[in-house]
Amino acid sequence: YLCSLNSVSMTISSFIAQSLNLSIKSVESTLRLLDEGGTVPFISRYRKEQTGNLDEVQIAQIQKLSAQFKELEKRKQTIIDAITEQGALTEALQQKIDGCYDANELEDLYLPYKVKRKTKATIAKERGLEPLAKMIMAQNDGNPVQWASRFINKEVPDSDQALEGAQDILAEWISEHAGLRNRLRQLFVRNAVLKVKKGKTPDTEGKYQDYTDWSEPLHRCPSHRFLAIYRASGEGILSMHATPDDEEALGMVERQFVKGRNMASGLVEEAGKQSYKKLIKPSLENERIGMAKEKADKQAIEVFKDNLRQLLMSPPVGQLRTMGIDPGYRTGCKVVCIDEKGDLLANTTIFPHPPQSDFALSSKRITSLAEQYKIEAIAIGNGTASRETELFIKKLTFHKPLQVFMVSEDGASVYSASKVGREEFPDYDVTVRGAVSIARRLTDPLSELVKIDPKSLGVGQYQHEVDQKELKEGLDFTVVSVVNQIGVNLNSSSPYLLQYVAGLNASSAKKICDYRTETGMFTSRDSIKKVPGIGPKTYEQAAGFLMVPQSANPLDHSRVHPERYKLIEKMAKSMGLTTHELIGNTDAIAQIEIDRFIDENTGKETLNDIVKELRKKGLDPRQNVKMFEFDPSIRKFEDVKVGMILPGMVTNVTNFGAFVDLGIKENGLLHLSQMAERFIENPGEIVKLHQTMQVRIHGIDAERRRIQLSIIGL
Repeated sequence: YLCSLNSVSMTISSFIAQSLNLSIKSVESTLRLLDEGGTVPFISRYRKEQTGNLDEVQIAQIQKLSAQFKELEKRKQTIIDAITEQGALTEALQQKIDGCYDANELEDLYLPYKVKRKTKATIAKERGLEPLAKMIMAQNDGNPVQWASRFINKEVPDSDQALEGAQDILAEWISEHAGLRNRLRQLFVRNAVLKVKKGKTPDTEGKYQDYTDWSEPLHRCPSHRFLAIYRASGEGILSMHATPDDEEALGMVERQFVKGRNMASGLVEEAGKQSYKKLIKPSLENERIGMAKEKADKQAIEVFKDNLRQLLMSPPVGQLRTMGIDPGYRTGCKVVCIDEKGDLLANTTIFPHPPQSDFALSSKRITSLAEQYKIEAIAIGNGTASRETELFIKKLTFHKPLQVFMVSEDGASVYSASKVGREEFPDYDVTVRGAVSIARRLTDPLSELVKIDPKSLGVGQYQHEVDQKELKEGLDFTVVSVVNQIGVNLNSSSPYLLQYVAGLNASSAKKICDYRTETGMFTSRDSIKKVPGIGPKTYEQAAGFLMVPQSANPLDHSRVHPERYKLIEKMAKSMGLTTHELIGNTDAIAQIEIDRFIDENTGKETLNDIVKELRKKGLDPRQNVKMFEFDPSIRKFEDVKVGMILPGMVTNVTNFGAFVDLGIKENGLLHLSQMAERFIENPGEIVKLHQTMQVRIHGIDAERRRIQLSIIGL
């Protein structure tokens, strides 16, 4: 976000306000709330009047920019101190540094004063050639060779070497000119062309064959293509460069430094060429590629965040007794039964598929387990042997009809081998834990998925290439956002879910669960105050996101914050009702005159939120589970033919399209260009993760086992 702004010293509030195009008042209020220990979910939902109704993304941006601004101010002070020690700080330079809000431009200002390793220029200065460089830079008429003869000494045996050394100094001076570097930087931003060639490492898999001898303006290169090329470059399969036209760049250097057409000017011009090619160009090229990488990272992380949000918002089937099956061939299918709370009741392994093909015994075990543990739903992992297992289960006759669901098993193996998995099931091996994870993903996806590193959930794009710190921050933010949007049950949520509630962390979440185990269920939101370590600030931040269905106060199972309970009592009283009678009474709620309850602490935004909650107390924002079946006639790649229209489920969304599961090992690609007849910039406009849809087989690459899909005209 740090960007080039007006060259005047600004406060942190004015800097952020200008960067994000927000009012200073909103920024100042938000910064104050953050400094007071406010969390992003709490501030965005319960402090709308103070922030001017900023959403959680804007508040998070303010928080991030605040940290970056403070880091930049520290860097400025470090630079000022270093230049002051050299006795080189002038008032003009101080003003330039104070008014600089671009990290790269700030380093340009510091560059002439930075302590350098030994270079050709520093060696030339040690040999006394700096005065000669100054004479040449002045570009007065005269003969530079004669000027150089005055500087011949033991280390500089002749005029040619004196001139060469002086030009090294000139080249360094030119490369350190902040104004020139900034203008050239803008040229790189506008006009750099990405050129890709074959590298030294063979592309044995042919993954990058489309990018060999590739060329395009860098600013037009989409993030997925840039990250693919960047990855291949790191592997040595491709080489990449990104520079503008050399002649245009050299023209800018010449206009800055060459003053005339005499012999000295010719030397300055030559020094400028060397400076650009050897010093400036490599530096700005790396910087420009870094900028492109940062932009591509940001876009890829946004795609990952969107997919993760949709995955975490997957609808739960609810508290049902569930059978989870992790399919397999040779090693068998791992089967578990869990109760309504997700606790493990039983586990076994069946072998209904080749090579054992023990259909009879497998059938008997499944049906007897289903009856013994009163199973209500079956979750089958969507990996190896999933379609065969689904067909096997659907052929069985149960004591009552059971719903059968295919569940994504991405990350289940990561959970099963994780510390969390070992803590939950210390007496069982990884295969049992994985099957339990599959079953729980059906009953309550959010509670289970928060236990797994989001990078392992299979919904990202080039996640190993992007900045890992930025990726973690973005994904953590998404998890926190979703958890607090949905809210959690204080009496049934695990510590792994509770730790994402605003104001809580791993330590306080464990204390809540330990207290619940020792004393029994919480009977109200207020009762959480009895938990050791839960102080007034923690309670303020967390209370509105903690649901207590067992509470005598129905508002404790809503998203209304306890600080507003008295306001609701006042609303109810104005209608001649109790709070209990008002909740869900749509006719009475419609008659509430909201404006009557506006005061200095409560505005229309908050009141509208309260009224919405009164209408639909504690309503889960997640949609209901929908049944879905693949085409039973399509079981392998060879069954797919061009022109077929098949049911599919979106498994991943990227910048260039979406991958769709057709019920076979290979997912099909629904490219951006095949989503609509109109121009589509973002696939998210058309498709969502886990969306079910009809797709047409548009093309088949049998050699690479790739399937192209289309939904145009369907």
